[in-house]
Amino acid sequence: MKIHRIEYDGIGHGANVTRDVAPEPRPVFRIPPMDSVVYDTKGAHDAQDDLSGNGQVFAAPTRALATEAVHAGREDLAALGLHAAPIDLSTTYPSYDSRGEAARIDAFAADGAEPEGPPVYARLGNPTVARFETALARLEGTESAVAFASGMAALSAVLLVRNAMGLRHVVAVRPLYGCSDHLLTAGLLGTEVTWVDPAGIADALRPDTGLVMVESPANPTLAELDLRAVVHSCGSVPLLADNTFATPVLQRPAEQGARLILHSATKYLGGHGDVMAGVVACDEEFARKLRQVRFATGGVLHPLAGYLLLRGLSTLPVRVRAASSNAAELARRLAADPRVARVHYPRIGGAMIAFEVHGDPHDVIAGVRLITPAVSLGSVDSLIQHPASISHRIVPTADRQDAGVSDRLLRLSVGLEDVDDLWSDLEGALGFTSGG
Repeated sequence: MKIHRIEYDGIGHGANVTRDVAPEPRPVFRIPPMDSVVYDTKGAHDAQDDLSGNGQVFAAPTRALATEAVHAGREDLAALGLHAAPIDLSTTYPSYDSRGEAARIDAFAADGAEPEGPPVYARLGNPTVARFETALARLEGTESAVAFASGMAALSAVLLVRNAMGLRHVVAVRPLYGCSDHLLTAGLLGTEVTWVDPAGIADALRPDTGLVMVESPANPTLAELDLRAVVHSCGSVPLLADNTFATPVLQRPAEQGARLILHSATKYLGGHGDVMAGVVACDEEFARKLRQVRFATGGVLHPLAGYLLLRGLSTLPVRVRAASSNAAELARRLAADPRVARVHYPRIGGAMIAFEVHGDPHDVIAGVRLITPAVSLGSVDSLIQHPASISHRIVPTADRQDAGVSDRLLRLSVGLEDVDDLWSDLEGALGFTSGG
């Protein structure tokens, strides 16, 4: 019997295509060692005073991604006599120099630059959150990053920045996360969206186009785009790339020309299902505008969330590698199962799988016992959900299906459990489908 399978490339990554072939030997899944991906962080952050106290300035050394994940945003801790980053929960800060305070507030209002000196007020910024922002910018290879209370708050801030410049038109490629799709389609922030295939981006641009938005790998189909080609099509219009699924471990869109990189930090960056946040990695010019919007609208990130995110980044490369290995093996087993019609797994790898069943997908949701049937993704434990019912329910049915989100599609976020235990749970749940 022939079955739908994933095509695997030479290093074991699954391509996001399917075909009818006979079962093959188990592929070997590999992600390049993190220490082989090296970044020159010299231009990504300010020079720092050395710890000898002599005031000389040195440039940060070139460090691997795994090293940055552990140390970025924490370089001053030893000089402070600390090992773990502190949590600053203050909402306000004392100042006996009201004239100086006024000058700093005026400066922020003028250009959005982070105020020099001690903090002023939590809506202007928080030291704990700033550590996370510094670290995430290093990992994505951008000058700056600005954190928000959620991924949707982060996206809203980007749209508001462009709207304030009279650039209300957005060109976007489906699929996107369902709520991102709804925010654009409903025009809740005064935006107008034109949905296109990637090849139609250039023709859809207008004088008032302020943004092109894509997600790759996409939620929930895991479709991938050539970001460098998309950037070329954008011309002078900035590209916003949602990098939530890939994380900077697997993909850094800034290296391919994207000006804005969006994360629902609730997912892999936090990694434990206990923090909600969003962040935009970008150049400092755009970051200043985002800070002004954040101050005006109040979509600030709580410092405890900033602390948890900074801690989460330290294990991000390890978690993504381990979960990706599990996902690649589950994708192989799903592709060989006759109860599964199609499997989507991205060529760059990762811990997300989308698959379509011949039977009723709701039976699979009801049948899992180890895997948690819940929205969200990127946690240390595995989660499964039915996009057409939940994450993408808000997208009109025709648009959803045109984007490849079929009614039989299930989205699986693979965690760190033993892969055989996960498969045992999936195999049992598939047995409940009417087509099984």
